[in-house]
Amino acid sequence: MATTRAAKRESSNLTLPPDKLEEIYTTMRRIRAFEERTAELFQEGLVKGTAHSYVGEEAIASAVGSILRDDDYMASNHRGHGHCIAKGAKLDRMMAELMGRDTGYCRGLGGSMHIADMNLNILGANGIVGAAMPLSTGTALAAKLRGTDQVVVAFFGDGGSNQGIFHESLNLASVWKLPVLFICENNQYALSTSYKRTTSAAQISDRAIGYQVPGVTIDGNDPVEVYNVVEEAVARARAGEGPTLIECLTYRWGQHSLRANLNDPRPEQELEEWIARDPMKVIEKALLDNKVATQKRLNEIGKEVASELEEAVNYGKDSPEPNVAMMEAAVYSPHATYTEPVSKTDRELSFPAALNEALEQEMKRDDSVFVMGEDVGETGGIFTVTKGLMDKFGEERVRDTPISEATFVGCGVGAAIAGMRPVVEIQIFDFIALTMDMLVNQAAKFRYMLGGGPTVPLVVRGPQGGGIRMAAQHSQSLEAWFTHVPGLVVVAPSTPYDAKGLLVSAIRDDNPVIFLETKLSYVGAGGPVPEELYAIPIGKADVKRQGTDVTVLATMAMVPRALTAATQLAREGIDVEVVDPRTLRPLDEETILASVRKTNRLVIVHEAWQTGGFGAEVSALAVEKGFDYLDAPIQRVGARDVPMPYNDELELEVIPSIERIANAVRDVMR
Repeated sequence: MATTRAAKRESSNLTLPPDKLEEIYTTMRRIRAFEERTAELFQEGLVKGTAHSYVGEEAIASAVGSILRDDDYMASNHRGHGHCIAKGAKLDRMMAELMGRDTGYCRGLGGSMHIADMNLNILGANGIVGAAMPLSTGTALAAKLRGTDQVVVAFFGDGGSNQGIFHESLNLASVWKLPVLFICENNQYALSTSYKRTTSAAQISDRAIGYQVPGVTIDGNDPVEVYNVVEEAVARARAGEGPTLIECLTYRWGQHSLRANLNDPRPEQELEEWIARDPMKVIEKALLDNKVATQKRLNEIGKEVASELEEAVNYGKDSPEPNVAMMEAAVYSPHATYTEPVSKTDRELSFPAALNEALEQEMKRDDSVFVMGEDVGETGGIFTVTKGLMDKFGEERVRDTPISEATFVGCGVGAAIAGMRPVVEIQIFDFIALTMDMLVNQAAKFRYMLGGGPTVPLVVRGPQGGGIRMAAQHSQSLEAWFTHVPGLVVVAPSTPYDAKGLLVSAIRDDNPVIFLETKLSYVGAGGPVPEELYAIPIGKADVKRQGTDVTVLATMAMVPRALTAATQLAREGIDVEVVDPRTLRPLDEETILASVRKTNRLVIVHEAWQTGGFGAEVSALAVEKGFDYLDAPIQRVGARDVPMPYNDELELEVIPSIERIANAVRDVMR
């Protein structure tokens, strides 16, 4: 049950060792000086974009940072400078980052809202409200799976407490007893709107009750109280007793950001009252009244901080600008090279069975691989892809999740950042829409925003497309969404052989991979799959059928249909070459262009909607780099531009048929 500790105007009980109090005070001075200097540099034009000041809230981060170990994790929000400093981040590299310089923590690619240091287990500030919470659950899960007693702290504001992922993360952390602290810095306003106008609970900590999580509301301007409460919560987490929600009442002195373009709605009297409760004055009084430090010592600390800060500013000013080559190299970790099996096998597996075998073999090989998703454990997945894995590896490594797609995908991102290799199943891929922030803003950008250093070895897999009468919300083909996003790898196998080998390479890859399967492949014919463990290189297309007259580039479930059409067309004297890209991003441009140069004609086939589909990208490639070789206009064959109908005959009309493919080939041959 949530409890409330009455807000105090000053610290009344000195319960901390003198050296700890001085440590907290010094950190608070560093944070305030840094933020005040940042505001000056913004006015001078040396800090661009924007920044969000932590002035007025310094006691929270400083007290928390003094408790955490070096190997503990911290995730932050857009107002994250203070959190980074409190965990040990260097002022010079922070200043360099704010100035967009190559020596900054993110090499000038992240800026104020994304400063991080993975060497200190600082997962970084974050420009998306509330994103720290699911990432922290994942990092905490990684710690639990490794059997360490590491603790994770997720900072967020009162506005973040109204995000759906707040509730999902609390629930997931509670169910799995994860070692994570959810620390809400309630500074009274979400941008410009008072939390009292947007939050139904009188205290944000009251929301902990619904998830059987301890919740407490405390005075965030009193560093002693913050320390004592957080220390207790950290001890609970290390002991395996699960998460805690701590609401720290505080106040930001400045507007929402340095680039404020809104009227400040806060009453002047309210601001004055909170400034009078300056956390710096609270700790200074505690130090002086209890004779822990003299005024002379406090002045010395102030001078030391000022000197350190000016050195940091000069370091930033003198640092070089980043270059384009570094920027482009920061997007992806290099893909490994593999040699496919020379000889195929007569042993046949279904598409789901091939995926299951890949998972089992990789989980045996690498203890960092684990699986989670809805019904993946006891049920084995609704399409049997994970059948039997829980029996072999246990419920720790094969995890049934709540129906909370955004958060368990975010949990996967956090676990990957922390060094695990999660494979996350989306039960029906249409539900991926609920996860777009975690995939597009977190997984795809994490390595890049941090200057190209970290890796995010995450696989998100599941079935998409139609063919089994599941109608409009369970039958979409959405690959074009993900191929549009730099930082994501998009894999699209068409055969059981490719499915196994590509899933293995996806699991081993150090990038976030969207692994697309189709329902038509699940119910289609099996195919030869070697029993041995093998990997197919990412970014390598496969010519499924050699031909001389026309190239048909087909993806996923359309590959077998293209091959059938090619067999039919051969009877008419038309020799079709069928190219399967297998990976949509990165795309094997050379294999595609080589085929076009040979046949001089191109038909592109995919199950997704034709308008804006992936085929448009392939068509653009062929025109831009192979136009001189084309003897006929390119033909695209995609789904009709309608949501998938339930009626079986209409569904057949929507999905490209063998006949439509054959007719497109005939058209380019005229």
